[in-house]
Amino acid sequence: MSFDDNAVLVKSLINGEEKAYKFLLNKFHRKLNAYALTLINDHSMAQDIVQNVFLKTWKTRNKLNPEFSIQSFLYKSIYNEFINSYQQNKAMMLLQQKYAESMHQVVETTDEGSIERMLAIINKEIQNLPPKCQEVFILSKKEGLTNIEIAEHLDISIKTVEAQISKAFKILKEKLKDNYNLMLFLLFSVPNRG
Repeated sequence: MSFDDNAVLVKSLINGEEKAYKFLLNKFHRKLNAYALTLINDHSMAQDIVQNVFLKTWKTRNKLNPEFSIQSFLYKSIYNEFINSYQQNKAMMLLQQKYAESMHQVVETTDEGSIERMLAIINKEIQNLPPKCQEVFILSKKEGLTNIEIAEHLDISIKTVEAQISKAFKILKEKLKDNYNLMLFLLFSVPNRG
């Protein structure tokens, strides 16, 4: 049985054979990474796109069609994933720009001492988050890991990561009230001091 045969490979994937998945990774990972880089000139984002495509392909393997070229399917998936992340990033960039502009005005009118105090307050509130929630939040917001990286690092699902981050924001918003936006801005834009 040879995985070089498209139909054999796809049927083996549908049956959940990990050898087939490893073969798929070995055969296409570099090619897809190179293709993703032509779409987005950013190594880590290209890797995220490729990783997402492989994960989604494995999760939805029962929908694969043995008569359809797996290679074409993967390339098409990379393109679709790129479009999705591009649209999300575009929306995020617009939001961040507006946010940064309004926050810049606030920071201009806030003295160094009160910025330090606010940072101390928010760090204390982060320490008070439930342990799992705190761990995920710090990996995401302070270490800058992607949700996929956190999921793999902690061996939990991406949905769990998203839920924990949302929970953290909800708790912080309740605790920090009016200072919430300014504090988050300070926390994630001021370089860590020592």
